[in-house]
Amino acid sequence: MKRIIPFQPELRPALPTVLGNVDYLRFETELKRIDEILRLSGVEELFVERGLEHWLAQSDERVPSAKQQVNYQEQSRRALRCTVLKQILGEDYRGMSRRLAECQLFQWFCGLERLEVVRVPGKSQVARYFHWLPGEQLDEVVGRLLQATTETDSARGVNRVWLANDLELDTLWLDSTCVAANIHFPVDWVMLRDVTRTLMKATALIREHGLKRRMQEPGYFLGAMNRQCMAMAQAGKQPDSKKARKRVLREMKALTRVVRHHARRHRDLLDQSWEETDWTRKQAEQVLARIDGVLEQLPQAIQQAHERIIGERVVDNADKILSLYDADLHVIVRGKAGAEVEFGNTLLIVEQAQGVVVDWHFYQESAPTDSRQLPRSLERLEARLGAGVIRALGGDRGFDSADNRELLQDKDIFNGLCPRGVAELQRRRHGARFGQLQRRRSQTEGRIGILKNNFLGQPLRAKGYEHRALAVGWSVLAHNLWVVARLKRIKEPEIVLDKAA
Repeated sequence: MKRIIPFQPELRPALPTVLGNVDYLRFETELKRIDEILRLSGVEELFVERGLEHWLAQSDERVPSAKQQVNYQEQSRRALRCTVLKQILGEDYRGMSRRLAECQLFQWFCGLERLEVVRVPGKSQVARYFHWLPGEQLDEVVGRLLQATTETDSARGVNRVWLANDLELDTLWLDSTCVAANIHFPVDWVMLRDVTRTLMKATALIREHGLKRRMQEPGYFLGAMNRQCMAMAQAGKQPDSKKARKRVLREMKALTRVVRHHARRHRDLLDQSWEETDWTRKQAEQVLARIDGVLEQLPQAIQQAHERIIGERVVDNADKILSLYDADLHVIVRGKAGAEVEFGNTLLIVEQAQGVVVDWHFYQESAPTDSRQLPRSLERLEARLGAGVIRALGGDRGFDSADNRELLQDKDIFNGLCPRGVAELQRRRHGARFGQLQRRRSQTEGRIGILKNNFLGQPLRAKGYEHRALAVGWSVLAHNLWVVARLKRIKEPEIVLDKAA
């Protein structure tokens, strides 16, 4: 591991005193507390260390100079603070860059303030900050924050982040939810519109750079597909709606075949004659990959729309394409009011009494049932918190099973899971501890709503499982910092001198 090189910080101007707005003062206090937690807990130091390791592993064999390492350390600190602040504010990359330019408080938190000229990262740099660490190393950083809330500072005799009370980790609650993807519904005929848009926009881009095959302007096909989409939407209101929808879909399929033909011709032309443009080969490959990804899925998309509308047959969820741009999405049957079926990925959340998320898992494949998720979660919790720490576990009836009841009994963990059987529930509901765990369980639903709506964004706009999983990790880190910052803090303790000395 490459050790962190100490450096002399630059002179930083003081924050201005702002009066008259209680909300701003409260938010300023929270950010100052988060800044303190990042430094005291070792989260910032660990993030910089993992960033250095990741950087050195990707670089060539040449050893970077001390100046280069110091610069990278400073960028790592900014990456951590800018991304945490971005998740707290719920901004996108461009919006976060603008907010950094506008607000002195944000500049101070991210270490950007200067006496004369303030240089803030642009949207592309904010995006690079978001992808600074892989998801596995980011999980380790979150674990470091949990450790600091119970780890005692030997010099002061209190936990490292100066909480009035350590986090209560003996009683936990768990629940699962669906992180909805940013896709439209329905996903059959509307997908043909997506095909046309992607292929024709890519074709127009190729033509703008001087490579052309004979065809009508790409905008003509975009307009034609939009007209057919409007006709399909209106067809459902006609008396013979089934025949009308089938007729419009056949016209859509014919138009899509023409679009595919023109896009493939321009794709081959770009692949052979890219040197005639002002693009590099890598830039050309970006456009080629965009076209290839859609052309590869187009036959299945057409077949899916044909089966559902013309054939009037049900397509299995496992065989459906939910998005042309994201393969790792699933149909999740929730059976809830207003959300009978959702599209996205399952997220398991485990929280403790004060609301800190102590375990989470974002599933790439179709998630197993809730009861099968519990044993794996316990394994991760014991690895992160230690064996024997958990004394009680609460959850809804989806996590209840004979195997889980036996597992909790073997580990000497109080079973606060809601039983599936009505008779067993009637028998246990009079127990004081069980009733307390079940009443508290409703707050976990609110915790999920806060995490999804305020930190992740609903729907989550990241594309691809790796990017969405990274967004979940950053959101958990920002959420936990926000929760810990709001807990009661003791005054700065005095250093206890060793009497023997």
